[in-house]
Amino acid sequence: MRIVVNHLTRMQPGYICVAGLDLATGRHVRPCLPHGRLPARLLSRYGGVFDIGAVVDLGATTAAGHPPETEDHLFDPRQLRRLMDPAPREYWDRLVRCSANRLTDLFGRELRPEGRGGCAVAPGHGIASLGCLVPTGRPRLGLRPEPGRRAQVRLELTDGHLAPNVGVTDIRFYGADHATPDPRVVERVAARLAAGELAILSVGLSRPFAPRLDGPELHWLQVNGIHLEGDPLWRLG
Repeated sequence: MRIVVNHLTRMQPGYICVAGLDLATGRHVRPCLPHGRLPARLLSRYGGVFDIGAVVDLGATTAAGHPPETEDHLFDPRQLRRLMDPAPREYWDRLVRCSANRLTDLFGRELRPEGRGGCAVAPGHGIASLGCLVPTGRPRLGLRPEPGRRAQVRLELTDGHLAPNVGVTDIRFYGADHATPDPRVVERVAARLAAGELAILSVGLSRPFAPRLDGPELHWLQVNGIHLEGDPLWRLG
Protein backbone atom coordinates (compact mmCIF):
# COMPACT_ATOMS: atom_id res chain seq x y z
CA MET A 1 0.00 0.00 0.00
CA ARG A 2 1.24 3.48 -0.93
CA ILE A 3 0.23 6.59 1.00
CA VAL A 4 0.98 10.30 0.88
CA VAL A 5 1.49 11.59 4.42
CA ASN A 6 -0.81 14.40 5.59
CA HIS A 7 -1.05 13.73 9.36
CA LEU A 8 2.20 13.86 11.34
CA THR A 9 1.47 13.89 15.04
CA ARG A 10 3.54 14.26 18.16
CA MET A 11 3.01 11.73 20.92
CA GLN A 12 4.90 11.11 24.14
CA PRO A 13 8.65 11.79 23.73
CA GLY A 14 10.20 9.25 21.39
CA TYR A 15 7.01 8.34 19.56
CA ILE A 16 4.90 9.65 16.69
CA CYS A 17 1.63 8.93 14.93
CA VAL A 18 1.40 9.05 11.13
CA ALA A 19 -1.45 8.86 8.65
CA GLY A 20 -1.89 9.50 4.96
CA LEU A 21 -4.08 9.10 1.92
CA ASP A 22 -4.05 5.78 0.06
CA LEU A 23 -2.97 6.65 -3.49
CA ALA A 24 -5.27 3.97 -4.90
CA THR A 25 -8.49 4.89 -3.06
CA GLY A 26 -8.02 8.40 -1.65
CA ARG A 27 -9.02 7.10 1.79
CA HIS A 28 -7.13 7.79 5.00
CA VAL A 29 -4.84 5.07 6.36
CA ARG A 30 -3.09 5.03 9.73
CA PRO A 31 -0.08 2.65 9.72
CA CYS A 32 0.21 0.82 13.06
CA LEU A 33 2.65 -1.67 14.49
CA PRO A 34 1.32 -5.00 15.79
CA HIS A 35 2.84 -4.13 19.18
CA GLY A 36 3.65 -0.65 20.45
CA ARG A 37 3.76 2.81 18.90
CA LEU A 38 5.74 4.23 16.01
CA PRO A 39 9.21 5.37 17.10
CA ALA A 40 10.30 8.91 16.22
CA ARG A 41 13.36 7.50 14.41
CA LEU A 42 11.01 6.80 11.48
CA LEU A 43 10.85 10.56 10.80
CA SER A 44 12.86 11.70 7.79
CA ARG A 45 14.81 14.19 9.94
CA TYR A 46 16.31 11.18 11.75
CA GLY A 47 16.97 9.12 8.63
CA GLY A 48 13.50 7.55 8.37
CA VAL A 49 10.82 7.89 5.70
CA PHE A 50 7.97 9.91 7.18
CA ASP A 51 7.46 13.62 6.52
CA ILE A 52 4.59 15.81 5.40
CA GLY A 53 3.84 15.11 1.74
CA ALA A 54 6.16 12.11 1.50
CA VAL A 55 4.89 9.23 -0.64
CA VAL A 56 5.67 6.06 1.30
CA ASP A 57 5.25 2.41 0.37
CA LEU A 58 4.10 0.56 3.51
CA GLY A 59 4.41 -2.85 1.91
CA ALA A 60 1.72 -5.39 2.70
CA THR A 61 -0.86 -4.19 5.23
CA THR A 62 -3.71 -5.73 7.20
CA ALA A 63 -6.85 -3.75 8.08
CA ALA A 64 -7.25 -3.67 11.85
CA GLY A 65 -9.66 -0.80 12.44
CA HIS A 66 -12.84 -0.53 14.45
CA PRO A 67 -15.15 2.47 14.98
CA PRO A 68 -14.20 5.19 15.11
CA GLU A 69 -10.60 4.20 14.29
CA THR A 70 -11.55 2.58 10.99
CA GLU A 71 -8.29 3.64 9.30
CA ASP A 72 -5.85 1.47 11.29
CA HIS A 73 -3.68 -0.87 9.19
CA LEU A 74 -0.93 -3.12 10.53
CA PHE A 75 2.38 -3.08 8.65
CA ASP A 76 5.95 -4.32 8.92
CA PRO A 77 8.41 -1.37 9.30
CA ARG A 78 11.12 -3.41 7.57
CA GLN A 79 9.14 -3.01 4.33
CA LEU A 80 8.98 0.81 4.46
CA ARG A 81 10.23 2.67 1.38
CA ARG A 82 10.08 6.37 0.62
CA LEU A 83 9.25 6.74 -3.05
CA MET A 84 8.98 10.41 -3.97
CA ASP A 85 7.69 13.84 -3.03
CA PRO A 86 4.75 15.31 -4.93
CA ALA A 87 4.79 18.81 -6.34
CA PRO A 88 3.19 21.33 -3.93
CA ARG A 89 0.16 21.89 -6.20
CA GLU A 90 -0.37 18.18 -6.70
CA TYR A 91 -0.32 17.66 -2.92
CA TRP A 92 -2.71 20.57 -2.32
CA ASP A 93 -5.14 19.33 -4.96
CA ARG A 94 -5.15 15.89 -3.37
CA LEU A 95 -6.06 17.46 -0.02
CA VAL A 96 -8.84 19.47 -1.66
CA ARG A 97 -10.38 16.34 -3.21
CA CYS A 98 -10.65 14.55 0.13
CA SER A 99 -11.82 17.54 2.19
CA ALA A 100 -15.22 18.25 3.72
CA ASN A 101 -16.80 21.43 5.07
CA ARG A 102 -18.48 19.91 8.14
CA LEU A 103 -16.86 17.97 10.95
CA THR A 104 -19.88 15.69 11.24
CA ASP A 105 -19.48 14.75 7.58
CA LEU A 106 -16.03 13.42 8.50
CA PHE A 107 -16.69 11.81 11.87
CA GLY A 108 -20.44 11.25 12.00
CA ARG A 109 -23.27 12.81 13.97
CA GLU A 110 -21.92 11.22 17.14
CA LEU A 111 -19.30 14.00 17.31
CA ARG A 112 -20.58 16.30 20.06
CA PRO A 113 -19.33 19.32 22.02
CA GLU A 114 -17.55 18.22 25.20
CA GLY A 115 -15.48 19.79 27.96
CA ARG A 116 -13.79 23.18 27.61
CA GLY A 117 -14.72 23.94 24.03
CA GLY A 118 -13.74 20.54 22.67
CA CYS A 119 -15.58 17.89 20.68
CA ALA A 120 -15.50 14.14 21.17
CA VAL A 121 -16.91 10.77 20.16
CA ALA A 122 -17.59 7.84 22.48
CA PRO A 123 -15.61 4.61 21.91
CA GLY A 124 -17.28 2.31 19.42
CA HIS A 125 -19.17 5.15 17.74
CA GLY A 126 -18.56 7.42 14.77
CA ILE A 127 -17.63 6.63 11.18
CA ALA A 128 -13.95 7.62 11.06
CA SER A 129 -11.12 9.11 13.11
CA LEU A 130 -9.25 11.00 10.36
CA GLY A 131 -10.23 13.60 7.81
CA CYS A 132 -9.47 16.91 6.11
CA LEU A 133 -11.55 20.01 6.82
CA VAL A 134 -11.90 23.31 4.98
CA PRO A 135 -12.93 25.55 7.90
CA THR A 136 -15.37 28.44 7.67
CA GLY A 137 -13.73 31.81 8.09
CA ARG A 138 -10.27 32.31 9.54
CA PRO A 139 -9.05 29.87 12.21
CA ARG A 140 -7.24 31.47 15.15
CA LEU A 141 -3.99 29.83 16.22
CA GLY A 142 -2.19 30.60 19.46
CA LEU A 143 -0.58 29.41 22.68
CA ARG A 144 -2.76 28.91 25.75
CA PRO A 145 -0.90 29.12 29.09
CA GLU A 146 -1.46 26.22 31.48
CA PRO A 147 -0.59 26.78 35.17
CA GLY A 148 2.33 24.60 36.16
CA ARG A 149 2.54 23.05 32.68
CA ARG A 150 3.79 23.86 29.18
CA ALA A 151 1.63 26.19 27.13
CA GLN A 152 -0.67 24.42 24.69
CA VAL A 153 -0.88 25.08 20.96
CA ARG A 154 -4.60 25.63 20.32
CA LEU A 155 -6.74 26.38 17.27
CA GLU A 156 -10.14 28.03 17.32
CA LEU A 157 -12.13 27.02 14.27
CA THR A 158 -15.65 26.71 13.00
CA ASP A 159 -17.38 24.73 10.28
CA GLY A 160 -20.51 26.88 10.52
CA HIS A 161 -22.10 24.41 12.91
CA LEU A 162 -19.53 23.37 15.50
CA ALA A 163 -16.97 25.85 16.81
CA PRO A 164 -14.38 23.96 18.87
CA ASN A 165 -11.15 25.20 20.41
CA VAL A 166 -8.84 22.20 20.12
CA GLY A 167 -5.27 21.15 20.65
CA VAL A 168 -2.80 21.11 17.75
CA THR A 169 -0.66 17.95 17.69
CA ASP A 170 1.07 18.75 14.37
CA ILE A 171 4.68 17.85 15.16
CA ARG A 172 5.99 20.81 13.14
CA PHE A 173 4.85 23.21 15.90
CA TYR A 174 7.14 21.66 18.52
CA GLY A 175 10.84 21.57 19.33
CA ALA A 176 13.19 18.63 19.11
CA ASP A 177 11.67 17.08 22.23
CA HIS A 178 8.27 17.00 20.43
CA ALA A 179 6.74 18.45 23.60
CA THR A 180 7.78 22.11 23.87
CA PRO A 181 5.88 24.45 21.51
CA ASP A 182 8.00 26.53 19.15
CA PRO A 183 6.54 30.06 19.47
CA ARG A 184 8.22 31.24 16.28
CA VAL A 185 6.43 28.62 14.19
CA VAL A 186 3.14 29.29 15.98
CA GLU A 187 3.42 33.03 15.37
CA ARG A 188 4.38 32.61 11.70
CA VAL A 189 1.48 30.30 10.86
CA ALA A 190 -0.95 32.32 13.02
CA ALA A 191 -0.10 35.46 11.04
CA ARG A 192 -0.74 33.73 7.72
CA LEU A 193 -4.09 32.40 8.91
CA ALA A 194 -5.06 35.83 10.26
CA ALA A 195 -4.17 37.36 6.88
CA GLY A 196 -6.73 35.09 5.25
CA GLU A 197 -4.51 32.48 3.61
CA LEU A 198 -6.59 29.43 2.74
CA ALA A 199 -5.88 26.43 4.95
CA ILE A 200 -6.91 22.80 4.98
CA LEU A 201 -6.82 21.12 8.38
CA SER A 202 -5.91 17.48 8.87
CA VAL A 203 -8.20 16.68 11.78
CA GLY A 204 -8.40 13.52 13.83
CA LEU A 205 -9.78 11.84 16.91
CA SER A 206 -7.36 10.85 19.65
CA ARG A 207 -7.12 7.41 21.17
CA PRO A 208 -9.69 7.31 24.00
CA PHE A 209 -8.74 8.99 27.26
CA ALA A 210 -10.38 10.77 30.19
CA PRO A 211 -9.05 14.29 30.88
CA ARG A 212 -10.46 14.02 34.42
CA LEU A 213 -10.36 11.08 36.80
CA ASP A 214 -14.14 11.20 37.19
CA GLY A 215 -14.86 11.59 33.48
CA PRO A 216 -15.50 9.02 30.73
CA GLU A 217 -12.91 7.97 28.19
CA LEU A 218 -13.63 9.64 24.84
CA HIS A 219 -11.99 10.13 21.44
CA TRP A 220 -11.18 13.85 21.40
CA LEU A 221 -11.01 16.07 18.30
CA GLN A 222 -7.57 17.47 17.54
CA VAL A 223 -5.75 19.15 14.66
CA ASN A 224 -3.02 16.88 13.31
CA GLY A 225 -1.88 19.13 10.49
CA ILE A 226 -2.29 22.70 9.23
CA HIS A 227 -1.71 22.95 5.47
CA LEU A 228 -1.37 26.39 3.87
CA GLU A 229 -2.21 26.90 0.21
CA GLY A 230 0.87 29.04 -0.40
CA ASP A 231 3.23 26.48 1.13
CA PRO A 232 1.42 23.14 1.56
CA LEU A 233 4.62 21.12 2.02
CA TRP A 234 6.26 23.14 4.81
CA ARG A 235 8.27 20.71 6.90
CA LEU A 236 10.24 20.09 10.05
CA GLY A 237 13.58 20.70 8.40
